[in-house]
Amino acid sequence: MKTYNPVTPTLRHTVLVSKDGIRKNTPEKSLLKKIQKHSGRNSRGVITVRHQGGGVKRMYRMIDFKRDKYDIPSKVFSIEYDPNRSARIALLHYTDGEKRYIIAPVDLKVGMVVLSGENAPIEVGNSLPLKNIPIGSEIYNIELSKGRGGILVRSAGGSAKLQSVEGEMALIKLPSGEVRYIRAENFASLGRVGNTEHGNQKLGKAGRSRYLGIRPSVRGMAMHPNQHPHGGGEGKGQVGGISKDMWGHRRGTKTRKNKITDKYILITRKGRRVKK
Repeated sequence: MKTYNPVTPTLRHTVLVSKDGIRKNTPEKSLLKKIQKHSGRNSRGVITVRHQGGGVKRMYRMIDFKRDKYDIPSKVFSIEYDPNRSARIALLHYTDGEKRYIIAPVDLKVGMVVLSGENAPIEVGNSLPLKNIPIGSEIYNIELSKGRGGILVRSAGGSAKLQSVEGEMALIKLPSGEVRYIRAENFASLGRVGNTEHGNQKLGKAGRSRYLGIRPSVRGMAMHPNQHPHGGGEGKGQVGGISKDMWGHRRGTKTRKNKITDKYILITRKGRRVKK
């Protein structure tokens, strides 16, 4: 972590992640793509997601979540900062000349060789099927469907634990605490996602949130009663009954709709065992 001399009131409380391990500042141009910002608005221009807008312009780095160049060695050319995610990314140079970005795990260094495939060695950064990974290993970038690329565990500092492999299914404990089954033929990468100190940052000033595209949010209790169900009242009134959003919908309701996959969940992230 990096702290600053308090030459201004802002810097007194600012704590950011150090970029000492980042070797290259300019991204690979062949792997860049433009991002179209919508500021939380839909096709009619209506705000459907509040508190979004502005922010610094950025290009999207195309990440290889599939790791489908099997049995072709690649060398880590650089570890880079990615403005679109909390994790660091690594630029790989394959022996056939192709370049790709991957999520950089802890302890991945410049010059190391990484490999993807069923017979890849058990080393940090390599991608293998779950059935070929030792029990108890830390894994990230886990596929839910074979060949569609990693979806689970991709943010900074995250890792899942492979608990067992039972026939065609593997039992995995996710960072949320959920324990679920995933097909053993699906690929995952070995290690823990890097930039583990990301959650300890203190932005220090409101302006840094605006750089990130985060606009201010106003408490419902501070609004007029015609603007929010929590608004109005003499002085600091208490919210009566159930907490609601500004459209009058109840807060805290369940949003999970894909109940078909409940059969693969053994323990929920709340710690409750699912009845079969």
